[in-house]
Amino acid sequence: MATARAGSTRAAASQVARSQSAASATLADLERTLGAQLFDRVGRRLLLNENGLALLSEAAALLDRAAGLQDLFSHEHDAPLRVAASLTVGEYLLPELLGRWKQAHPASPVRLMIGNTSEVIRAVVAFEVDVGFIEGPQTHPQLVVRPWLVDELLVVAAPTHALAGRPASARQLREAVWALREPGSGTREAADRWLMDQLGPLNVGFELGSAEAIKRLVATGAALACVPRETVAHEIEQGTLVEIATRLTRPRRRLSMVLHRDKRLGRGMDTFIRHCTEAAAERQGD
Repeated sequence: MATARAGSTRAAASQVARSQSAASATLADLERTLGAQLFDRVGRRLLLNENGLALLSEAAALLDRAAGLQDLFSHEHDAPLRVAASLTVGEYLLPELLGRWKQAHPASPVRLMIGNTSEVIRAVVAFEVDVGFIEGPQTHPQLVVRPWLVDELLVVAAPTHALAGRPASARQLREAVWALREPGSGTREAADRWLMDQLGPLNVGFELGSAEAIKRLVATGAALACVPRETVAHEIEQGTLVEIATRLTRPRRRLSMVLHRDKRLGRGMDTFIRHCTEAAAERQGD
């Protein structure tokens, strides 16, 4: 697994606290035992071949179960909480939930990876995390998707923007310059479905990899943005950004939890998922 991630036995050896010669010998023993090569040797790089790819998910599942057994009989610390989340969820929704959960489970380390929806899915598929939170409709045959929260998208601009303070027509929205998230993010997919279905092609002047960067750029008056309400609630309250009224149907989208089909949840992770589910029910009730 380490060699597959790192691309060489030298780099893999440092990850698993072994010498390079020991890592190389172990890999050679594994391939000899299986009667098949798992990697193609390209210069100094080791690239997974078809055999290696077939073994990868099974190896990840095996290591994950072994770690679960260790956690089951460890009394010094609770099992680590390994979570991945898309940017909107990871930066604006999960911190409060993680903080409240940590207060009830002070001995459990919390590890949160934040990336776009595609990166979260890859992490869950590879057993690098126990649960993922995503924004888009993407999925994977090895994953189970559980609906979690519903949020909505807004069009926002600086108070000085030409479209601020009055309803914007479809033509004005089509001709405006837009700042959107990068392709592969759940927010970008939702924005494309909502806006392009009703407006057609947009004048996308900026593609940025985070909500914070988009907010700062939009605050200069250079572009409109389509963002989740959660990400701009503070700025709208402070008056640094304003919502643009449109005649478009207001979009609502589902945020989801994703789990690997072969993942056996420990007690700590099962408790955390219930914690998030209950918090979502309370929030939607409000």
